[in-house]
Amino acid sequence: MTRTRWTAAALALPVLLASGCGIRATTVPVDVGAAPSRVSCDTTSPTTGTPVEGFRARLQLVCGSQLIGVDRIVRISEKQPVRSTPARVARALLEELERQPSAAERDNGFSSEVPVGLDVSAPRAEDPAGTLRLSRRPEDLPPLALAQLVCTFAGSAAVPGGGRVVLGGPDADPPRAWECTEAVRARPEAVPTLGEIVRPGSTPSPSAS
Repeated sequence: MTRTRWTAAALALPVLLASGCGIRATTVPVDVGAAPSRVSCDTTSPTTGTPVEGFRARLQLVCGSQLIGVDRIVRISEKQPVRSTPARVARALLEELERQPSAAERDNGFSSEVPVGLDVSAPRAEDPAGTLRLSRRPEDLPPLALAQLVCTFAGSAAVPGGGRVVLGGPDADPPRAWECTEAVRARPEAVPTLGEIVRPGSTPSPSAS
């Protein structure tokens, strides 16, 4: 084969290979968009605006498929007064989780999966001490939302339990226990939707992963 014929055959080879794979060759540029970027999950944000009265708390927000603690000043709402101090604090934390993160937090990749309209109340007379009753059954919540609530409540000194959170729903189902662990923070979507049943006076091992 002469040098000219060899060069022509080599140039034709990519076209033949592309045709054989079912890919049509084209010279039109294709815009595939910008390269994907990783979220920063940066928890530092400038403090602006007027000072807010309340208590300092660490909320657990979703960022990069994990839970990251973000410090907030949380105000206790007086719209629906609750006698139980732990329930009042839990309601304030819940209302803060229901709000969308700030623009700066969203830019850094933060979001909250806690649904709007959820409520929390004090335990019933027959509930174990420290129980928090949600307006929806905990097992009906999205796993990410449940993990956010468990880890946020567990991190508050005003909510009793020593790291264990006992949650119940609006019905007669018994309360169940959950615990916020490193495994839950790293993979909140895998949090068990059913914790271990807690009876008055019992000390079960809470669901952790």
